[in-house]
Amino acid sequence: MARYLSRVTCPRQLKCMKKIIYPLLLMLPSLTLFAGEPIVVDASASPIKSGVYRFDVTLRHSDEGWDHYADAWDVTAPNGEILGHRTLFHPHVDEQPFTRSLSGVAVPEGIDHVEIRAHDSVHGYSSQPYRVNLE
Repeated sequence: MARYLSRVTCPRQLKCMKKIIYPLLLMLPSLTLFAGEPIVVDASASPIKSGVYRFDVTLRHSDEGWDHYADAWDVTAPNGEILGHRTLFHPHVDEQPFTRSLSGVAVPEGIDHVEIRAHDSVHGYSSQPYRVNLE
C-alpha cells in the first residue's frame, strides 16, 4: 500500500484512494463483530430425579479472548422463564466446540421441552434457541 501511495502523483488519484480507504478505516472498530453470535451445536437433558435435570450443552463460537467470548447459556421454559443459568468463566479460543454441564435444574411439571440460549460478551443472547425435549 505504501508503495502505491508513493506513486500517486495526481491529486485526483489521491482523492480516489481516500474514497476507498476512509470507509475501510471506519469499519475497523466493528471487526470484532465478525466472530458472530454463539451457536448451540448440541444439547441433552438427563433426569436426575422427578422434575430435576442435568443439561449438557455444546457451544461453538469464534472466541477471540477476554474481550469477546461465549460467556453463558440459559435453560428456559417455553414461556421464556429462566430455569437455569451456566456462566462460562473464561474464553475457549483453542477449544471449539466445547461442552459444559449444569445439574440440578428444576423444571416445573407439565413442561415437555425447554430451550437453550447461548450468550456472548459482545452480542448478548443468540437469536436461535435450541430446543431440548424432556423425557
